[in-house]
Amino acid sequence: MAVTCFIVGTVELVIGGILNLIAADLGVSISEAGKLITVYSLAFALSGPVMLTMTFRYERKKLYLYSLFVFLIGNLLSAFSPNYSVLMLSRILLALSSSLLITLSITIVTKLAAPSIYGRAIGVISMGISGSLVLGVPLGIIISQTFGWRYIFLIISLLTIISIISIFLLLPKISSDSVLPLKKQLATLKNSKILSAHLIIILILAGHLTLYAYLAPFLQASLHLSSDWISLYFFIFGISAILGGGIGGWVTDKWGSSKTIFMIITLFIIALALLPITISSLPVFIMNLVIWSLLSWAITPAQQIYLIESAPEGSDIQIGFNNSACHIGIAIGSYIGGVVIKQSSVLFNPWIGALISLLSLGCAIYSHTRPNIQK
Repeated sequence: MAVTCFIVGTVELVIGGILNLIAADLGVSISEAGKLITVYSLAFALSGPVMLTMTFRYERKKLYLYSLFVFLIGNLLSAFSPNYSVLMLSRILLALSSSLLITLSITIVTKLAAPSIYGRAIGVISMGISGSLVLGVPLGIIISQTFGWRYIFLIISLLTIISIISIFLLLPKISSDSVLPLKKQLATLKNSKILSAHLIIILILAGHLTLYAYLAPFLQASLHLSSDWISLYFFIFGISAILGGGIGGWVTDKWGSSKTIFMIITLFIIALALLPITISSLPVFIMNLVIWSLLSWAITPAQQIYLIESAPEGSDIQIGFNNSACHIGIAIGSYIGGVVIKQSSVLFNPWIGALISLLSLGCAIYSHTRPNIQK
């Protein structure tokens, strides 16, 4: 399932690095091609809870295989799309299946793993997603630039077939749980504990993306790096992100979700705020960059476990909502970061991001003082 999430993450993220190739091939502008990213994110964010509700009667392994099959169709459609409209349709199919696959991966591991290692199990899934940043996306860009952008989707299709065979052979049958009607699921968001819990991830990712979406121009402006050196920094960031998912899971199992969330958010704010200050010492800056990257992914297992503990009856749907919240946070942070650059300088993005993340800490304090939703 972690390998599946690696493939899913690659499909989502690689598109940003090959927009110029797609635009040239299909005869559209870069801005028009950029809508492929926007539509994917919107479809992903909106479809997760709805898809989970519509499919709650299906046995989990069967549903996972069905979702992989739709994901395969989406990739083949991308590879052979004759025009922009068909490619847009394929991105919607990929978003629908991807949102379900990630949610199912997280919920299934909590059924397969012992409660004492929930955090580490979710951490492994998280490492699969973050691994796509380090390996999947760079390799995808290289393959696309060498052979053409369609080839990356053909290779992903092949990997998806391998994933289908592996899931069929290795994953046991898992019965579906009873799921609240969609109206009641949406009503849980009226609960102050649950709503503020989702705001935690929205705000910390918004703070993160305020800088991360513009990390390349920040490195150029602050350290005057060439493109080759910037690639190295992104590689360091990506390796740290992979480790962060595993470390976050281990810490969550050891200290519990609540303590872990507070610790990670606090250290994340400090690391982000210190980035512009540490540029005068390269070793210190790199160490701070590594810490920031680790923490940006380390919070995922703790957040997922916290939602499971807070709303045990509707934990599956809360994880679906949380995945949607992640994409909302990404969109908000990317937008705010662009506004900061336009109005002042990219050097201020880390501090604005830290201020937004401070709001996340406030939501965490509020959420953790509210009672859990009882079964």
